[in-house]
Formats: sequence, structure tokens, C-alpha cells
Amino acid sequence: MKKANVLFVTQEIIPYLDDSHMGHIGRFLPQGIQERGKEIRTFMPRFGNINERRNQLHEVIRLSGMNLIIDDTDHPLIIKVASIQSARMQIYFIDNEDYFQRKSTFWDKNEKFFKDNDERAIFFSRGVLETVKKLGWSPDIIHCHGWMSSLLPVYIKRAFRDNPLFTDSKVVVSIYNDDFEDSFSKEFANKVKYDGIDEQDLKHYKKGTYVNIMKAAIDFSDGVIIGHPDINPELRAYLSKIDKPVLEYKTPEEYIEAYDEFYDELLVNVVLASD
Repeated sequence: MKKANVLFVTQEIIPYLDDSHMGHIGRFLPQGIQERGKEIRTFMPRFGNINERRNQLHEVIRLSGMNLIIDDTDHPLIIKVASIQSARMQIYFIDNEDYFQRKSTFWDKNEKFFKDNDERAIFFSRGVLETVKKLGWSPDIIHCHGWMSSLLPVYIKRAFRDNPLFTDSKVVVSIYNDDFEDSFSKEFANKVKYDGIDEQDLKHYKKGTYVNIMKAAIDFSDGVIIGHPDINPELRAYLSKIDKPVLEYKTPEEYIEAYDEFYDELLVNVVLASD
């Protein structure tokens, strides 16, 4: 049996951003899964507060150069890469001058939520998928961490479902405590819309709150992981009603092994369904 391919898409990885619970998982989970015999690829946004020189980021010309159209505007996709030598692991960064050159992540210096965070999330998710297509690498598991990656599930299950690289991919969504109180623009659902996505698929995006976009991510996932002990109570209640695998929160000492087994269970179900 071939090695399973696992794609990690996360909004935080240390040491590129300050230490955090999600960032710690973003750093050590891919390494742990790789050490357990699976092939991995890892993506995050190239936020402007990431020090490129210190972290030795460089552009990958062969992967860059595509334009993504969001809200009728072209946005060049730039791909950069860096290596974590101790883990023998590469990190791919999704970059764009309009969305990721500012010197902070989601809020400006006056703690105002960036008005284009909705488009930044769209660009990030679509940028990851277009880059994976260019790599010609078919993920068996796609594991999304943080709301910036929350649009991956709908794009994979609807817009990219006929692409042979993603047809059999299983999507896992981790739920964290990364709530925000603001809402995305009223045009968010229209911006998300893409070939293969219909009006029913967009129901949660009509009001772009944190809870709604994460509910949509849950709906289009194959399995959900509670990534933090303190998640939004409305999402906790929503998870109690869904008919799909949910892995409860695991401590730092046990999560890598538990996640690896969770992936395997999803992949076994794929094999059984195809027999």
C-alpha cells in the first residue's frame, strides 16, 4: 500500500508567527505524521509580519505567476517556501501584495478587523488548491486549521470535486478558540461563489460570522477534531447534532498519535466503501 498523503493548511505555524496553541500544532503535527510514515505538504499565509530574511523564505518561480479572480479583480498568486531543517520539512507560503504585505495578521494597529479578511481567506484557500494542482500531488487527507482555511472544504467538495487530484480526498477540520466578533462583508457569499457551488451551498455564508463560516466548514468536512479545550459553545452544540466522526480534544502528549489514527480510520472507510 502506498504512503498516505496528508495536506496541512493552517493559519499559524511557529517559528514564523508568535508561539500559540494552534501554531505549536501547526509546527509539530506535520513532523509527527511524517515520522509515522505518511507524505506531507504544509501551507500557511505569508503574513507581512513574518521575517523573510531570518526565516529564509524564497519565491518558487515555477509555482508563482497565476492570477486568482476575486470579486471581479485579478490578484497575482505568489508562492514562497522555507524549510524547518530539524524536521526535514518544507512550508509553502501563499503570498500576494494586496492581501499579505501589511505588518500584522488580522487586525490593524488600532485593533480594527481588516475589511478584506473575507477575500484574504478566499485567496488563501484557492491559492493552496491551485498550488497543489501545479505540484500534481494528490492528498488523501486535507487537514484545515483555523478560520483562514475554513473555505477549503466547500471548494474541495464542490468546485474541485471532479479534479482527479481531489476526488477521493477526505477533509478534516480542527476547531480552535480563534473566534472573531466582526462579520465579513454582505457580499461574502457572492465572493465565495465559484463553478460547482450552488445557492444551497452558500447558506452559511449569507452572514459571514465566525460561527457561520465554521459551520460551513463542518458541513463540508468528512471529520472534525476539537483542537482546543475551549471552543465556541454554539459550535460545540452544532457538533453534537452532526452525523460524522468527531475526535474530542487531545492533550499535547497524545494528539499526534490520536490524529494519525483518526486519519487512518477515515482512509479505511474509503477503502471499504470502494470494495
